[in-house]
Amino acid sequence: MELFNERSTIPSLLRNVVENIHKPEETFLIHKKNTIWEEISYQQTLDCADAVSAFFMQKGIVKGDRMGLMIENSPEYVYYDQGIQQLGAINVSIYPTLSEHEVAYIVNDSGMRALLIGNTFLYKKILKIAANCRHLEYIIPAFPEYQKISIPEDLKAQIISFEEVLAATGKLGAEQLAAIARIRHTVKPADISSLIYTSGTTGTPKGVMLSHSNFVENVKVCLQQIPVIDQTETFLSFLPLSHVFERTATYHVCCAQGCKIAYAQSLELLARNMAEIKPTVMSCVPRLLERIHDKAIKSGTAAGGVKAKIFLWALEAGQDYRRVKEAGNTPGIVLSAKKALAEKLVFSKIKEKTGGRLKFMISGGAALPKNVGEFFGNLGIKILEGFGLTETSPVMAVTEYHRQVYGTVGRVIPGIEIGIQDVESKQMISIQTHETFEENFECAEGEIIVRDHCVMQGYFNKPAETAEAIDKDDWFHTGDIGRFYKGNLQITDRLKNMIVNAYGKNVYPTPVENIYLKSLKIDQIFLIGDKREYLTAIVIPSKENMQEAFKLPESFFEKPEVFIAEKEITDWIGQDLKKLSNELAKFERIKNFKVKRNPFSIEEGEITPTLKAKRKIIEAKYADAINEMYAEAVDAD
Repeated sequence: MELFNERSTIPSLLRNVVENIHKPEETFLIHKKNTIWEEISYQQTLDCADAVSAFFMQKGIVKGDRMGLMIENSPEYVYYDQGIQQLGAINVSIYPTLSEHEVAYIVNDSGMRALLIGNTFLYKKILKIAANCRHLEYIIPAFPEYQKISIPEDLKAQIISFEEVLAATGKLGAEQLAAIARIRHTVKPADISSLIYTSGTTGTPKGVMLSHSNFVENVKVCLQQIPVIDQTETFLSFLPLSHVFERTATYHVCCAQGCKIAYAQSLELLARNMAEIKPTVMSCVPRLLERIHDKAIKSGTAAGGVKAKIFLWALEAGQDYRRVKEAGNTPGIVLSAKKALAEKLVFSKIKEKTGGRLKFMISGGAALPKNVGEFFGNLGIKILEGFGLTETSPVMAVTEYHRQVYGTVGRVIPGIEIGIQDVESKQMISIQTHETFEENFECAEGEIIVRDHCVMQGYFNKPAETAEAIDKDDWFHTGDIGRFYKGNLQITDRLKNMIVNAYGKNVYPTPVENIYLKSLKIDQIFLIGDKREYLTAIVIPSKENMQEAFKLPESFFEKPEVFIAEKEITDWIGQDLKKLSNELAKFERIKNFKVKRNPFSIEEGEITPTLKAKRKIIEAKYADAINEMYAEAVDAD
């Protein structure tokens, strides 16, 4: 049975599952309503999608119209998305954490006609700006409490509850369903499916135009590269669907393959939800895996004595077993026995906290630190890394299930070319495809460029920016620096992040920051040093570990001072920075640092919704503190 054909679109994938894989009454979506996990069938999902389509057909929504969503991951997201996609309308998902100004820009730039809203906070946000959103006709709250909120007098958009939109669920007649089907069949693979606005570390957000074909081909080749995903999987979805990674790696994969999707209640409740749902697959970001790693290490060693020795022995046994397996050899009887004992005493307890059924996790959004990937490998939990951008649908490379190369983001997916181009000369260093793969191939680093089916159609209403990103030979320039290592793609850093010190030495911050992030005392670190003689850093400590070490009350983190002045705390962090500096070249070592009381935040505009630091904004905002660090270091000399 074929999952895809040359006419496949986002709405046709789900229809194909119902026609060829699962019975309509089988479970597709799972979410928690009050205290009960509720299961939603394929038929219920399609009925709700058809109701959305019928409603908007009556309102005159047609192919190409932009339709907004500002809502958490939920069944409502799927109903709305499938309903508008059937009409050929375009999904414009907005990050819930964006500011009013940014939301207004996206609503106006996209020219969206309707916007689905997920909660009271977001509803109030849109009501403040709606009068200045000239194309917005319908605001659709998906929660009952909206009726308690007063409406501005100058509001022109009509407010309609999502309950009203879904009122015809399961009640549409044959003629209406036939009309929806006719329109659905006019949607072509080349049509735009979604506008996803880049969060961007610099500049104005740009609407990335991704076609049905972009998404479908991306899902198709990822399933080829990870053939172990089958119709029995349960995915736990918690990364925002407003981001292309979760949209493709979870939602679209499940629509194509017939997997179940369970929606986590929140990041805070993720651990509990994992234990309850017992997922087999999850998409995640490196920061989550780093936190799991840190907590596991702390929990395993905190008690000291015999317990800590057993924990460390188990990790060593797991590491030895993994290395033998990865070398293509069969572990001996003694090593296998050690691994089995380590599994019983240590690893099984950690796995229980994930629900105990995980086949693997897919990590994306940034490069996973090598030591974190190896840690999970030692436990026997497989982490598949992927790489891509919003502009590439997103996946360009992903780890093969049977071949792990830690510190890399996998093999080039089928059907595309990835080039490594010298940053200065613009000469091509190497071009690799899925077919040219050689497991020992390596090359020098340069900018990563890509062309073919994964590349976007362009930036919405921005031809100049499109031409700047995609050159005359159809290569999309990612702005990421990397190389090929052992046949896999390896990411170094962002081109714009590169620090050139006063002596002309190039420093890519991410690998250096990842060394320092090995410390359990550090939660975030931001490297500084462009055009300076040496590096400094802003360090955000692990709140939990610092509170425990110094018995700090919550009020300590509410003080107005941005930076922590207490010498015992800075010395405590400095011990680890000094020790870890030995793993770096002299010009990569931090010479001075400041400890920031609270993390960088999206709300303050310091990081993007995908948790990437906005370097220019951070450096400008904390310029006085940065200059102070350099003055202190000079005085110390």
